[in-house]
Amino acid sequence: MKTFDVPHIYRSPLITAIKNQRRFQDKMKKDFSPTLLDFGPIRIFLSRHFGFCYGVENAIEISFKTVEENPGKRIFLLSEMIHNPHVNAELRFRGVQFIQDNYGKELIGFEELNRQDIVIIPAFGTTLEIEGKLKALGIQTEKYNTTCPFVEKVWTRSEQIARKNYTIVVHGKPRHEETRATFSHAALHGPAIVVNDMSEAILLSEFILEKTPATEFYKRFKNQFSPGFDPLSDLKRIGVVNQTTMLASDTQAIADFLKKVMIEKYGTDGPGIEEHFADTRDTLCYATNDNQSAVMGMLETKADFALVIGGYNSSNTSHLVELCEEKLKTYFIVTEEKILSESEILHFDLQKHQEVPSKDYLPAIQPVNVLITSGASCPDAIVETVIRRLVSFFPVKRSVEEIISEWSGISA
Repeated sequence: MKTFDVPHIYRSPLITAIKNQRRFQDKMKKDFSPTLLDFGPIRIFLSRHFGFCYGVENAIEISFKTVEENPGKRIFLLSEMIHNPHVNAELRFRGVQFIQDNYGKELIGFEELNRQDIVIIPAFGTTLEIEGKLKALGIQTEKYNTTCPFVEKVWTRSEQIARKNYTIVVHGKPRHEETRATFSHAALHGPAIVVNDMSEAILLSEFILEKTPATEFYKRFKNQFSPGFDPLSDLKRIGVVNQTTMLASDTQAIADFLKKVMIEKYGTDGPGIEEHFADTRDTLCYATNDNQSAVMGMLETKADFALVIGGYNSSNTSHLVELCEEKLKTYFIVTEEKILSESEILHFDLQKHQEVPSKDYLPAIQPVNVLITSGASCPDAIVETVIRRLVSFFPVKRSVEEIISEWSGISA
């Protein structure tokens, strides 16, 4: 796979050495067991896959090169490059201005832009409406389009099945940038609707089976369907695609459920079901799958708690948190600074949508066993600083430097 020129501030000697060796040992990526870093009184189990994915590294490389190659020019980002505060803060520090927030609210009016400006499309992609606005201003975005190729793959698949008269069901968070972009591209070619979760898929099934009056559809799915959508005619043939950062298992469960609904209504299975339900399993992102599978493998290890590192508004990271929380106490942190001391940690509560403190997170018994993973937009350098912070609370038998030397030697 292609390698990218990512600023060294985001790299980690420790994590790089470990990842290189694990890739060498497991070229087919079939081993999802975690990597043990044994410091004696504290043992850290690192997820097999975590951190920057292909799409994120591609976006970072393009963005930072754009800044370096265009001194004196005004450079804008449509919204956050990725959902990581450190990366976005660094771009702001280098003079990049953000046109919108994460939900599409304008921070800078499009009328303030001109054809000499550079506008970078973030990794999530953007809507056709915004593309049109930029083109009307004479702003060329092709060179500065960092849309993840796996997001574009979903768009391509959506177009393919829409042209075969299937309605596109997008599994995603309705307000998320990527979902808005995917919905926009899907709706260009045919009817489209967004379902947030299984409960909304079940609600949709009521309209497919005509158990709920069609008039209720517009109220129940307000702002989640394309113009002119008719539930009586547009739900006869459907295909499910997803926001690439959703839980792959959730997307598959929704697709499987809706397929059964179509079988129930039309009484056909086997090859005949394709008349009403399109096969779209190939739209699931490899990195999302790998990271989530690695977390499941990591959770087979008995541990005292898990740490998940990443931006609090990161969809893919929040799903890793949800997986971990099903098995053990989990702390969601954005940086090592949230580990306030050996007795207190400040972490994000997904249910309360806010940071909360927890006392005595480190058990009194030793060794302490900790599971660690991070989201696809979290720099490896932050993961290393978190490890160093935890290790600093213990009289360790080996230093981080010794661990780095050991893994670097193995890699060599």
